[in-house]
Amino acid sequence: MGKERYERLLQPGFIGPVKTRMRLIKTGANPGFFPYQDGIMHRQIVDYYEALAAGGVGLVTVGGGEIDYPIGTVPDHGYRQDDLKYVPSLQRVTDAIHRHDCPAFIQVFHMGPMHPKALTGFQPIAASRLSKEELPRKDFSDNAKEMTLDDIERVKERFVNAALVAQRAGFDGVELNFACNHLGNSFLSRAWNKRHDGYGCDSLESRARFMVEIIRGMKEATGADFPIAFMLNSLEAGLKDGITLQECRAFAVMAEQAGADAIHPRVEFYTNPRDLMKRDSTHFPDMVPYPSLPKNVEKELDFSRHGEAAWVPAAAEVKKVVSVPVVAVGRLDPDLGEKILRDGRADFISHNRRLMADHDLPRKIREGREEDIAPCTACMTCYSRVEHGETPGCRTNAALGREKEYEIKPAEKRKTVMVVGGGPAALEAARVAALRGHEVSLYTAMRKLGGSMLVAAVVKGTQKEDLPGFARYYETQMKKLGVEVHRGIKVTAELVKQVGPDVLLVAAGAKHDVPTIPGIDSRKVMTGEKLHHLLKSLLRFAGPKFLRWGTKFALPVMLGKDVVVIGGRLHGCQTAEFLVKRGRNVTIVDTCPREQIGEGLLETFMKPWLLLWLEDRGVEILSEVEYQEINKAGLVVTTKDGNRRTLKASKILTAMPMLPDTEVAQRLRGTVKEVYVLGDSREPGLIFDAVADGAKVGRTI
Repeated sequence: MGKERYERLLQPGFIGPVKTRMRLIKTGANPGFFPYQDGIMHRQIVDYYEALAAGGVGLVTVGGGEIDYPIGTVPDHGYRQDDLKYVPSLQRVTDAIHRHDCPAFIQVFHMGPMHPKALTGFQPIAASRLSKEELPRKDFSDNAKEMTLDDIERVKERFVNAALVAQRAGFDGVELNFACNHLGNSFLSRAWNKRHDGYGCDSLESRARFMVEIIRGMKEATGADFPIAFMLNSLEAGLKDGITLQECRAFAVMAEQAGADAIHPRVEFYTNPRDLMKRDSTHFPDMVPYPSLPKNVEKELDFSRHGEAAWVPAAAEVKKVVSVPVVAVGRLDPDLGEKILRDGRADFISHNRRLMADHDLPRKIREGREEDIAPCTACMTCYSRVEHGETPGCRTNAALGREKEYEIKPAEKRKTVMVVGGGPAALEAARVAALRGHEVSLYTAMRKLGGSMLVAAVVKGTQKEDLPGFARYYETQMKKLGVEVHRGIKVTAELVKQVGPDVLLVAAGAKHDVPTIPGIDSRKVMTGEKLHHLLKSLLRFAGPKFLRWGTKFALPVMLGKDVVVIGGRLHGCQTAEFLVKRGRNVTIVDTCPREQIGEGLLETFMKPWLLLWLEDRGVEILSEVEYQEINKAGLVVTTKDGNRRTLKASKILTAMPMLPDTEVAQRLRGTVKEVYVLGDSREPGLIFDAVADGAKVGRTI
């Protein structure tokens, strides 16, 4: 079935003389895993790339390291590829990838204006020095040094040297990254390049000269049989004087003529909030429509699937003008990838986040086991954690970065395991325990597996994060692994004693925090707990997508026009987004300080973008208030400046951070000798935390 369904995707391909095992490849996004002592590849990243190769992907491209110490990346935050003395370090990863008969490339890039001087103290470099007002991204340094001709010659040599080091280390080719906001792009883009010399902005040829000379230099140094895949921005969407698709097509032709063996076009999308100091950009197409699609999106982009394959039309246009292979990227899945290949719009399909979520995705499609693919839900946890200096993590795959440590091993002693709960912590613990050979049964009060994920899907929608798909994955795994699932059952101490398990896992979820305010019992109030129970009861008969659609008609009757949301952290802000999109006038209030508004939302993209979006749509957010009472008019508060205000409300919703629900664990205490409390029952957190907890406990038993 897999071979027929993915006939084109499973075919080998060629980048130069290098044959790939299939046309689904892993391009060079760096997962992180820093720090790196003395610039040496450590075991963790070698294990990660080996796991990708073992999973069957057509080509593994290792993320770029330092080529121009100390300003090429961030010192100690990457391995080094700027000297032949690092060849043994790099060879560890090529040996690991080649062990599985998989070709290995490594990305070559220079951060340029992205280098964070505030963090390192080193001055970044760029094609031009721009003022704060001229910078396309206002969070970049405005004192990047404009490169002299001597600087250009030196850095060109650094690029060529990096390719030589890669070749000596056993890599089969390189991916040259001139995309994003990196140094190479600062020459190609008129928004970044203000020079007026042979590398300046006055012609396409002069803007491309840095690129052309580097590609030629690499080819001369490494030979014709060492391929270069060239990555560039096909569009700098939303950016004045940014790269246009027509310009990209010209650059792609020049790159091919210079010796590039493949072209990898992607898009850098610039947001334009009212506060220009918060201007940002993204190359993740699924983030562009969050919380809603900006106006005046370029006609070359396709957001009909909420960002999935949005960049592909631009790649297809590039393919029309080059004869070397073109790589398509941008929130693709195997089915979309197969269609793109069959339609002749690209020659290779790149996955990144989906391979982080499931290293074995390629092998599973080859074996016709698509239902076993652990889904990437596009939560952005991976990227956000790295951006904030944390260890990379994945909501779906708790083994990311711990591939050897978390390798599934048979349990020393087979046990009967009873799991209480149907949310992500319970499901992951049950899955891992069953994989290790334990006899597992799971009891949930709901009729469907997924727990609060399904409730969250009603509020958040299924386009941005496919939480129902995540739940379906677990449903399938429970069946395949022989986990006995009992639905609609409230677990009692008597039931536990009747089942008589060796191990009891309590993952029954969290409880709602309802503030103590005079009038909180009023019919004007809908607590989060009441809403939660209502949605859970409705989910017995319909899915999250249908219920979300139905709210368009039900909310005007249920809530009226003016809604006050008590709670300004993750739950409150996402509830406000849901309500605004359904035409409600919303006010958010919280006792917390202003800096805690939106707490729990990912700091990269999601929190700042959602708060700006709410502000632009007239949502008033009041922090540091004191609740006085709820009356017929609405919610009475004292503001932080001491004024008493009545916030008009036809309905008041509570959406406070959750609290641990210790009741179930206390009720079952003493029934079994070996008991674990996990997930929200232990400490409320994100789905990421729940899955991580379940994965850990499942491996502990």
